Amino acid sequence: MKKILILSILLIFGLSSVKAGGFQVRLQGQKQTSMGLIGTPMNFGSSSIFYNPGALAMMKQDYSFDIGVNLINSHVLYQSTSSSYSAETNNPLSTPIHIYGAAKLNDKLTVGLGFYTPYGSTTQWDDNWAGKHLIQNISLQAFFVQPTISYKIMDNLSIGAGFVMVNGNVDMQKALPYSEESNVRLLGTDFNYGFNVGVYYQATSKMSIGLDYRSQITMKIEDGEARFSIPESLETMVSKNNKFSAELPLPANLDFGISYQITEKLLAAIEVDYIFWSAYQEISFTFEENGDLLDNTNPREYKDTFVPRLGLEYKLNDMFTFRTGGYYDQTPTNEKHFNPETVSLDSWAYTLGVSIKAYKNLGIDLNYLGIHGKESVKEYESANFEGRYKTSAAIFGIGINYNF
Repeated sequence: MKKILILSILLIFGLSSVKAGGFQVRLQGQKQTSMGLIGTPMNFGSSSIFYNPGALAMMKQDYSFDIGVNLINSHVLYQSTSSSYSAETNNPLSTPIHIYGAAKLNDKLTVGLGFYTPYGSTTQWDDNWAGKHLIQNISLQAFFVQPTISYKIMDNLSIGAGFVMVNGNVDMQKALPYSEESNVRLLGTDFNYGFNVGVYYQATSKMSIGLDYRSQITMKIEDGEARFSIPESLETMVSKNNKFSAELPLPANLDFGISYQITEKLLAAIEVDYIFWSAYQEISFTFEENGDLLDNTNPREYKDTFVPRLGLEYKLNDMFTFRTGGYYDQTPTNEKHFNPETVSLDSWAYTLGVSIKAYKNLGIDLNYLGIHGKESVKEYESANFEGRYKTSAAIFGIGINYNF
C-alpha cells in the first residue's frame, strides 16, 4: 500500500513543476514598455539600469529617479478536445513595480541602484477543474536589487555593469486523488546572485546601438515546505509536513537594438531579444522524508526563443511625447510537456503610451500593453491531458520620473 501511495504522489509531482515558461515579465520602464518593450538602444535615464547599464553614463541629467507600477489583468481559457467541458482562470491582479535612482559622479562615471521584478506569475484555476491534479494555484515571484556602475569610454561609447541580487519564492497547490479535500502545497524561497552588463554606442548623431546581457540565475530551494492534506489513514505512510529541495533556473537574456532619429520629432527603434530558455530541461524534487522513493526528475525540454520588437516615438511638443510598438513572443514550451501552470502560447502584442512633462523636471508616463496568445491545442503527454488554450492580457502602467 505504501509503495502504491508513493508512486501515485510521484506521478502527480511529475505532472507539474514549480516553474513554467512564459513567466518573464519585462515591464521595467514605462517609456520602454510603450515602445514595444524596447530599451537596449535607448537612453531614458535611470531605467537603463535594467535595460542597458552601458547607457546609464550617457544620461543627460546629473540625477535621475524613476518609479513605476503595472496592473496586469490576465486570462486563460481551457476547452477540452474530447467534450464540451471548459474552464477559465480567475487570476488576481498582478502589480510588478520598479524603482531606479542614478547619479553622475563626474562627466565619465555614473552610478545607480535599481529594484525591479522581472519574473513572476500568478495562476488560479478553480479547485475542481479537470486539471486540478496538475495545478490548482501557483504564485511565482522574484525581487531583484541591482547596484550599477557605468563608464563613458569616449563621447559616443559607454559601458556598464550591475551586480544582481535576487530573492525568489514559490507557492503552489494541487489536488491529490485520495479524497475531494486531498491536496499538496509547496512553498519555498531562495536568495542568489547574477549580473547585468551592457554597451551603448552613439554611432552617429541620429543612430544609437545597444547590447545587453543579463545572466542566468538558478534559484535553489532548500528545505522548502511540502504540506500534504490527506486522509488520516495515510498519514503514517506520508508525512503531512515534509521538506523538499529543487532548482529553478531564471534564463539568461541577450538583447540587441538599434534606434534611429528619422526626423526631429520621430524616432524609430528595433530590437531582438534572445532568451536562453533551454536552461530549463527538467525539474527535480528531493524530499527529506520517504527517501529515494519520493525523489524524482521530470522533463521539460524548453527551447531558446527570439523576440523581435518594433517601436516608434513622436514628440508632439515640449509637453507631450507619444509612443507605440509591438512584438512577437514565441512559446519556449515543449509540445509533449505542456502544463497549465503558467500557460505560454505564441503571442502577438501591441503597446501605446504617452509621456507628459507635468512640471519642470517632473514627468508622468502612461502606457497600455495588450497581449493575445494564439489559440492552440496542447497536450501533457504523460498525463494524457489535452485541450485547446487561449490567452489574453491587458496591462496598464503608470510611472513618475524626476530628473535634474
